[in-house]
Amino acid sequence: MTTHTTLPGLPQPFGDAYRADPHGVFTTLRAQAPVHQVQLPDGSQAWLVTREADVRAGLADPRLSVDKRHAAAGYRGFSLPPALDANLLNLDGADHLRLRRLVSQAFTPRHVAGLRPRIERAATELADRLAGRIAAEGRADLVAGFAAVLPLTVIGDLFAVPEADRVRFAALAGGMLAPRRPQDVVEAVTGLHALLVDLVAVRRAAPGADLLSALIAARDEDDRLSEDELVSLAFLILLAGSENTGAVISGGVLTLLQHPDRLAAVRRDPALLPGVIEELLRHVHPNQTAIRRFPTEPVEIGGVTVPAGETVLLGLSSAHRDAARYPDPDRFDPTREDLGHLALGHGVHYCLGAPLARLELAVAFEVLFTRLPGLALAVPAAELPWQTTFRSHALKELPVTSSPLEPPHRHPLP
Repeated sequence: MTTHTTLPGLPQPFGDAYRADPHGVFTTLRAQAPVHQVQLPDGSQAWLVTREADVRAGLADPRLSVDKRHAAAGYRGFSLPPALDANLLNLDGADHLRLRRLVSQAFTPRHVAGLRPRIERAATELADRLAGRIAAEGRADLVAGFAAVLPLTVIGDLFAVPEADRVRFAALAGGMLAPRRPQDVVEAVTGLHALLVDLVAVRRAAPGADLLSALIAARDEDDRLSEDELVSLAFLILLAGSENTGAVISGGVLTLLQHPDRLAAVRRDPALLPGVIEELLRHVHPNQTAIRRFPTEPVEIGGVTVPAGETVLLGLSSAHRDAARYPDPDRFDPTREDLGHLALGHGVHYCLGAPLARLELAVAFEVLFTRLPGLALAVPAAELPWQTTFRSHALKELPVTSSPLEPPHRHPLP
């Protein structure tokens, strides 16, 4: 067993080479240093795990804790107000299981399936606006006009955010997810916290058919969610359910437009769409790494011993392009035999909102390719701008146009 730090001659993740070609950097690391200590943009150190087998095992290893109390002294990370820290991504063991048991009552298959009509309404309205903009201007940005907006609209509906607060809600969420200045994140988190506190109070006094009301009503004998837990979970749903879903929508549209045979196949046979979505979650999911972990004891990962308390980043994007698990991993192929992926987690921290994410993606693709049957790229794919950071790789813009190839609703997806 070894305890390597950095190795000379290797490309450093999160530098210029990485921003230009993150998958190329990960390919080199998987071959030469699959468990490798790297420097993060803030100057701190972390162990980056890049092979699929090691990443999958790490996600399920109880010795790799998400609880920041197990971090070594000097750990630097994004700090939330204490009231927002009581969520499933910061807790292990009994505390995590307790919250998960309560929250799962609001994410039953029946409840999620009942959300389809409101998601369809939101997606249809946005797609029609996008089509109107294309008709007026010749092109439109699908990221700003659809992919980034739909998840926020859906979450606003799920939380029953009053119409008077929708603009502020969207602006605060945008400031957190796509900040223009460093202080935008702090201001957005503070504002969202205040808005969610007020919203929980309103829903507690007057419950409705929304997700917050369902969380408030969740009971396990005499146990229920505290006010801080309710607000923190609402914040987590907003964060996890908007940025990633929006990125998979935009990346998925790009991928399908680049593979017209796959798009045509799913139009002919809507039963293929679930497989397409699973392959897109592997192929274009934006998360480069899972949420940081901290070993509660020295842990051997891929032949390397990582000391207790140090930061471990499990490389999801790298795992999804590992040829040892996925033959020809850079190829988009919804017919591959192994459609398993780690985009929605693995083990006890598997995403509770996975059914909702899959439903939202299905509706988004259905509506877009039905309402805009002639959807096409407005610029060459090589000119598309990407935002690549140590945690995310996603399209910044997706300029599209549309031609009247056929009347709407000719080949609706499921």
